[in-house]
Amino acid sequence: MRQPSDKVIISLPDGRNAEAQAPVIVSASRSTDIPAFYADWFFRRLEEGYSIWKNPFNGRPVLVSYAATRFIVFWSKNPRPLLRHLGRLKERGIGCYVHFSLNDYVREGYEPNVPPVEQRLDTFRSLAETLGLGGVIWRNDPLLMTDRLGMDELLRRAERIGDALKGHTEKLVFSFADISPVAAANLRRAGVAWRAWTVDSMKEYSKELSRLNEKWGYALATCAEAVDLDEFGIAHNHCVDEELIIRRGYKDAALMKHLGVKVVDPASFLCPVPKPAGALDLGGGLYALKSRDNRDKGQRTACGCIRSKDIGEYSTCRHFCVYCYANAAPKKVLENCAFHVADPNAASITGTIAAPVRQA
Repeated sequence: MRQPSDKVIISLPDGRNAEAQAPVIVSASRSTDIPAFYADWFFRRLEEGYSIWKNPFNGRPVLVSYAATRFIVFWSKNPRPLLRHLGRLKERGIGCYVHFSLNDYVREGYEPNVPPVEQRLDTFRSLAETLGLGGVIWRNDPLLMTDRLGMDELLRRAERIGDALKGHTEKLVFSFADISPVAAANLRRAGVAWRAWTVDSMKEYSKELSRLNEKWGYALATCAEAVDLDEFGIAHNHCVDEELIIRRGYKDAALMKHLGVKVVDPASFLCPVPKPAGALDLGGGLYALKSRDNRDKGQRTACGCIRSKDIGEYSTCRHFCVYCYANAAPKKVLENCAFHVADPNAASITGTIAAPVRQA
């Protein structure tokens, strides 16, 4: 099985050979909003066959080859630019789905550079029409309580969005704002007095959200939350979701081999065979059997994602959300964006970085 850390040798434009990671599943991205700000760059890199990712811990450049890529998970607050590119994925036989973070913090200005709510709702519906019902996931996260915004109002705003998205998504994923040191610094800089969630307040919110969901029928799940909300019908999410990837990509033999999945058609059996316990129903009588654990053990303890390669860079998102954990400071973001504007065809988001090359 190929893993995100597997190495391949690729040829660079200057004729040299270089070692690169070759992920089958790509995350684009937990670190920045690639669909909103870097969609053209990403699809150009997909055509070129590789990009350069900068390791956030040691700053070292890492080559990422897309030769083996079969599936992409997108994350965005404004994925409208994706619409003009999705046909290129279909041509390449690459599957995808989109995590669409759609909040209403307009009055407070907590997400200063996102489009108006109605425009984002229109984008959501357009994406759902293109990708199908399971192709766009509504993320109402993070849920930020402050001196200006309480639980009741958060629920009212969620209800308005949830009503508007009914029939266009299967799932609502939410999380309670977990204020990291970077996020706390950003909140202080913006003059926002945030309030911490307690287990009791989390459960109270979840109870009311579950009540609202009686009219929506969404699958409800939390992202990387340790609190147990089973009593309200709320699961722990798998954002890079193995089952959703199988459902959307089960016809891709290479992807299924990577995941250790066998797709079974009972109609091919000479005698009827009961469907095994734990099999994933694919519709039309087909089901999938998983043979290995693909969970990403490098993520947070409460994270249920499977392994993927994230190709984004921190401090490159121009939404400037006040609760952001991925932007160190506005000045650094503006510097990085200036590098990108000066060199938009570079192999990395932040401009020309020397590729780590070794002769093969």
